[in-house]
Amino acid sequence: MKADFTKYQDGLVPAIVQDYDTSKVLMLGFMNEEALHKTEQTGNVTFYSRSKNRLWTKGEESGNFLKLKSIFLDCDNDTFLIKAHPLGPVCHTGADTCWSEKNHSDNFLLYLEDIIKLRRQSSPEESYVARLMSKGINKVAQKVGEEAVELVIEAKDNNEDLFLNEAADLLFHYLLLLNAKGYNLQSVIDVLKQRHSK
Repeated sequence: MKADFTKYQDGLVPAIVQDYDTSKVLMLGFMNEEALHKTEQTGNVTFYSRSKNRLWTKGEESGNFLKLKSIFLDCDNDTFLIKAHPLGPVCHTGADTCWSEKNHSDNFLLYLEDIIKLRRQSSPEESYVARLMSKGINKVAQKVGEEAVELVIEAKDNNEDLFLNEAADLLFHYLLLLNAKGYNLQSVIDVLKQRHSK
Protein backbone atom coordinates (compact mmCIF):
# COMPACT_ATOMS: atom_id res chain seq x y z
CA MET A 1 0.00 0.00 0.00
CA LYS A 2 1.64 3.20 -1.21
CA ALA A 3 -0.31 6.36 -0.64
CA ASP A 4 0.44 9.44 -2.73
CA PHE A 5 1.19 12.03 -0.04
CA THR A 6 2.52 14.44 -2.68
CA LYS A 7 -0.76 14.87 -4.52
CA TYR A 8 -2.07 17.57 -2.20
CA GLN A 9 -0.05 20.64 -1.36
CA ASP A 10 -0.02 20.08 2.39
CA GLY A 11 1.00 16.40 2.10
CA LEU A 12 -2.16 15.22 3.82
CA VAL A 13 -4.42 12.43 2.63
CA PRO A 14 -8.12 12.28 3.61
CA ALA A 15 -8.98 9.32 5.85
CA ILE A 16 -12.60 8.17 6.09
CA VAL A 17 -13.25 6.14 9.24
CA GLN A 18 -15.96 3.49 9.18
CA ASP A 19 -17.16 1.26 12.03
CA TYR A 20 -15.89 -2.26 11.37
CA ASP A 21 -19.08 -3.89 12.68
CA THR A 22 -21.89 -1.53 11.66
CA SER A 23 -20.34 0.01 8.51
CA LYS A 24 -21.46 3.48 9.67
CA VAL A 25 -19.16 6.30 8.58
CA LEU A 26 -17.83 7.76 11.83
CA MET A 27 -15.62 10.69 10.85
CA LEU A 28 -13.21 12.19 8.37
CA GLY A 29 -9.66 13.08 9.27
CA PHE A 30 -6.35 13.68 7.51
CA MET A 31 -3.14 11.67 7.65
CA ASN A 32 0.44 12.32 6.70
CA GLU A 33 3.00 9.51 6.44
CA GLU A 34 3.90 9.80 10.13
CA ALA A 35 0.25 9.51 11.19
CA LEU A 36 -0.16 6.42 9.00
CA HIS A 37 2.92 4.76 10.52
CA LYS A 38 1.83 5.56 14.06
CA THR A 39 -1.64 4.15 13.35
CA GLU A 40 -0.14 0.91 12.00
CA GLN A 41 2.34 0.60 14.89
CA THR A 42 -0.01 1.36 17.80
CA GLY A 43 -3.34 0.08 16.49
CA ASN A 44 -4.95 3.40 17.51
CA VAL A 45 -6.09 5.57 14.60
CA THR A 46 -3.94 8.70 14.48
CA PHE A 47 -4.39 11.76 12.31
CA TYR A 48 -2.53 14.93 11.55
CA SER A 49 -4.50 17.74 13.18
CA ARG A 50 -4.50 20.85 11.02
CA SER A 51 -5.75 23.00 13.91
CA LYS A 52 -3.17 21.69 16.42
CA ASN A 53 -0.47 21.39 13.78
CA ARG A 54 0.67 18.00 15.15
CA LEU A 55 -0.15 14.30 15.24
CA TRP A 56 -3.37 13.60 17.09
CA THR A 57 -4.53 10.16 18.21
CA LYS A 58 -8.32 10.00 18.35
CA GLY A 59 -9.21 9.42 22.00
CA GLU A 60 -5.96 10.69 23.49
CA GLU A 61 -7.95 12.94 25.84
CA SER A 62 -11.40 11.28 25.99
CA GLY A 63 -10.29 7.65 25.98
CA ASN A 64 -12.63 7.06 23.02
CA PHE A 65 -9.95 5.49 20.84
CA LEU A 66 -10.54 4.09 17.37
CA LYS A 67 -9.02 0.60 17.39
CA LEU A 68 -7.68 -0.17 13.92
CA LYS A 69 -9.03 -3.20 12.07
CA SER A 70 -7.96 -2.46 8.48
CA ILE A 71 -6.78 0.27 6.11
CA PHE A 72 -7.62 0.44 2.41
CA LEU A 73 -6.34 2.84 -0.22
CA ASP A 74 -8.62 4.03 -3.01
CA CYS A 75 -7.98 3.56 -6.74
CA ASP A 76 -6.14 6.91 -7.03
CA ASN A 77 -3.89 6.19 -4.00
CA ASP A 78 -4.99 9.42 -2.34
CA THR A 79 -7.76 8.54 0.12
CA PHE A 80 -7.80 6.04 2.99
CA LEU A 81 -10.75 3.99 4.15
CA ILE A 82 -10.10 2.96 7.74
CA LYS A 83 -12.25 0.36 9.46
CA ALA A 84 -12.08 0.52 13.24
CA HIS A 85 -13.78 -0.35 16.51
CA PRO A 86 -14.77 2.88 18.32
CA LEU A 87 -14.38 2.78 22.09
CA GLY A 88 -17.16 5.27 22.71
CA PRO A 89 -18.68 8.26 20.91
CA VAL A 90 -16.54 9.53 18.05
CA CYS A 91 -17.64 13.15 17.70
CA HIS A 92 -16.36 15.83 20.09
CA THR A 93 -20.03 16.73 20.69
CA GLY A 94 -20.63 13.32 22.26
CA ALA A 95 -22.51 11.95 19.24
CA ASP A 96 -21.75 8.48 17.91
CA THR A 97 -20.63 9.92 14.57
CA CYS A 98 -19.65 13.34 13.26
CA TRP A 99 -22.95 13.36 11.35
CA SER A 100 -24.98 12.75 14.54
CA GLU A 101 -26.09 9.30 13.39
CA LYS A 102 -26.66 6.54 15.90
CA ASN A 103 -23.92 3.97 15.43
CA HIS A 104 -25.84 0.77 15.18
CA SER A 105 -26.26 -1.63 12.33
CA ASP A 106 -29.08 -1.23 9.87
CA ASN A 107 -29.37 -5.01 10.18
CA PHE A 108 -32.09 -5.37 12.81
CA LEU A 109 -30.83 -8.75 14.04
CA LEU A 110 -27.43 -7.26 14.89
CA TYR A 111 -29.19 -4.38 16.62
CA LEU A 112 -31.33 -6.88 18.53
CA GLU A 113 -28.17 -8.66 19.69
CA ASP A 114 -26.99 -5.37 21.20
CA ILE A 115 -30.34 -4.93 22.97
CA ILE A 116 -30.07 -8.47 24.38
CA LYS A 117 -26.60 -7.65 25.77
CA LEU A 118 -28.01 -4.56 27.49
CA ARG A 119 -31.11 -6.31 28.83
CA ARG A 120 -29.01 -9.16 30.19
CA GLN A 121 -27.39 -6.65 32.56
CA SER A 122 -30.78 -5.42 33.79
CA SER A 123 -32.58 -6.57 36.92
CA PRO A 124 -34.49 -9.87 36.49
CA GLU A 125 -37.55 -8.09 37.89
CA GLU A 126 -37.42 -5.57 35.04
CA SER A 127 -36.34 -7.67 32.07
CA TYR A 128 -37.56 -10.96 30.61
CA VAL A 129 -34.10 -11.49 29.10
CA ALA A 130 -32.35 -11.03 32.45
CA ARG A 131 -34.95 -13.22 34.18
CA LEU A 132 -34.54 -16.11 31.72
CA MET A 133 -30.74 -15.80 31.66
CA SER A 134 -30.60 -15.84 35.45
CA LYS A 135 -32.16 -19.32 35.42
CA GLY A 136 -29.12 -20.76 33.64
CA ILE A 137 -28.21 -22.26 30.29
CA ASN A 138 -30.49 -25.30 30.66
CA LYS A 139 -33.60 -23.10 30.95
CA VAL A 140 -32.53 -20.97 27.99
CA ALA A 141 -31.90 -24.09 25.86
CA GLN A 142 -35.21 -25.60 26.99
CA LYS A 143 -37.04 -22.43 25.90
CA VAL A 144 -35.45 -22.69 22.43
CA GLY A 145 -36.68 -26.28 22.22
CA GLU A 146 -40.20 -25.28 23.25
CA GLU A 147 -40.30 -22.49 20.67
CA ALA A 148 -39.01 -24.86 17.95
CA VAL A 149 -41.78 -27.35 18.69
CA GLU A 150 -44.40 -24.58 18.62
CA LEU A 151 -43.06 -23.41 15.25
CA VAL A 152 -43.25 -26.93 13.81
CA ILE A 153 -46.86 -27.25 15.01
CA GLU A 154 -47.81 -23.93 13.38
CA ALA A 155 -46.00 -24.90 10.17
CA LYS A 156 -48.51 -27.72 9.68
CA ASP A 157 -51.42 -25.26 9.63
CA ASN A 158 -52.17 -22.33 7.36
CA ASN A 159 -52.31 -19.47 9.87
CA GLU A 160 -49.64 -17.10 8.60
CA ASP A 161 -49.84 -14.80 11.63
CA LEU A 162 -49.33 -17.60 14.18
CA PHE A 163 -46.55 -19.18 12.10
CA LEU A 164 -44.59 -15.90 11.76
CA ASN A 165 -45.03 -15.08 15.45
CA GLU A 166 -43.70 -18.50 16.45
CA ALA A 167 -40.82 -18.06 13.99
CA ALA A 168 -40.01 -14.71 15.63
CA ASP A 169 -40.17 -16.30 19.10
CA LEU A 170 -37.77 -19.05 18.03
CA LEU A 171 -35.32 -16.61 16.44
CA PHE A 172 -35.36 -14.35 19.50
CA HIS A 173 -34.70 -17.23 21.90
CA TYR A 174 -32.02 -18.60 19.56
CA LEU A 175 -30.24 -15.23 19.87
CA LEU A 176 -30.56 -15.51 23.66
CA LEU A 177 -29.00 -18.97 23.59
CA LEU A 178 -26.11 -17.79 21.42
CA ASN A 179 -25.51 -14.91 23.83
CA ALA A 180 -25.70 -17.22 26.87
CA LYS A 181 -23.03 -19.42 25.29
CA GLY A 182 -20.80 -16.42 24.53
CA TYR A 183 -21.43 -16.38 20.78
CA ASN A 184 -23.37 -14.25 18.31
CA LEU A 185 -24.85 -14.49 14.83
CA GLN A 186 -21.51 -13.66 13.25
CA SER A 187 -20.03 -16.78 14.87
CA VAL A 188 -22.65 -18.89 13.09
CA ILE A 189 -22.27 -16.95 9.83
CA ASP A 190 -18.53 -17.64 9.91
CA VAL A 191 -19.21 -21.39 10.17
CA LEU A 192 -21.67 -21.23 7.27
CA LYS A 193 -19.17 -19.28 5.15
CA GLN A 194 -16.51 -21.87 5.88
CA ARG A 195 -18.84 -24.68 4.84
CA HIS A 196 -19.86 -22.80 1.69
CA SER A 197 -16.23 -22.31 0.61
CA LYS A 198 -15.53 -26.06 0.55
